[in-house]
Amino acid sequence: MKIMSFQASRAAVLMLAAAWLASPVSAQTQTPPAAPAQSTARPAPISPVPAAPSTPAPAVPAPAASTATAPAAATASPAAIAPATAKPDAASATAPAMKELSPWVMFMSADVIVKAVMIGLAFASLMTWTVLIAKSIELSVASGRLRSALKKISEARSLAEAQMALGTKEGILPSFLAAALREARMSAGLSSDAGIKERAASSFSEIVRAEARRIRIGMGVLATIGSTSPFVGLFGTVWGIMNSFIGISKSQTTNLAVVAPGIAEALLATAIGLVAAIPAVIIYNHFSRVTKSYLELVSRASGAAGRLLSRDLDRSHGSVHSRAAE
Repeated sequence: MKIMSFQASRAAVLMLAAAWLASPVSAQTQTPPAAPAQSTARPAPISPVPAAPSTPAPAVPAPAASTATAPAAATASPAAIAPATAKPDAASATAPAMKELSPWVMFMSADVIVKAVMIGLAFASLMTWTVLIAKSIELSVASGRLRSALKKISEARSLAEAQMALGTKEGILPSFLAAALREARMSAGLSSDAGIKERAASSFSEIVRAEARRIRIGMGVLATIGSTSPFVGLFGTVWGIMNSFIGISKSQTTNLAVVAPGIAEALLATAIGLVAAIPAVIIYNHFSRVTKSYLELVSRASGAAGRLLSRDLDRSHGSVHSRAAE
């Protein structure tokens, strides 16, 4: 019996050694739990000798199980690594893409208030250039007509000759001549020439003031646009930046791709405001100089009409004295 139990234990030890040698290295690292199996396998060979060949049967599939688990672990490891490699793709997918920041795209994506500000400033800029074209033509034509009229009456000796030289044309100089003739006719029979001249000068002043008001039409629009457009554009900028900060608080990120479009749209309003204001100020200053030159021509026309009236008065008094002498 002792010999049989020794042989059985020897056979069990040989089978365990063969299974240990056949298992891979990864299975060897997990062999410590198999130690109790060795202790439990030792009392099993108490049965007779024929039980020895029956024990190798369960020991043969052990390497297959261990080898089957090893590839499974090997194949499972890439799957475990896959989420780690997929994280940058997800982060890049959630990151906002930078859009094209052209002026038209910024205008279309701006807030309603900022759009209204931009449209108003664009309309103001259009009015500025319209006033420039209209006033340039008006002042050029008026100055040319007045210089031509002054040249025509430069050789006239009386108000009647001056009117005949000008004909039926309308303008500032014919208005002066008509006012002088009207005052001379209404003051007929009065011996005070100073009173007639004073009343005529008063009529001339009214005509000059009316012409100055007429020629300055549109200048107030330029002054208003030049002084208020920067502040209107600044209002649009403040409103746009406020909306940008609201968007930052909602998205809870300070990424430049989130902040840049809103700030660019806001700054576009300031740019349009400056585009509208700077030309308006320059054009206003230009027309101030041109208008001043034109009003100097008007004053020359007023003086010419006054001199013709004075000659007529002196001539009429001279004829009266000559008649009295006869």
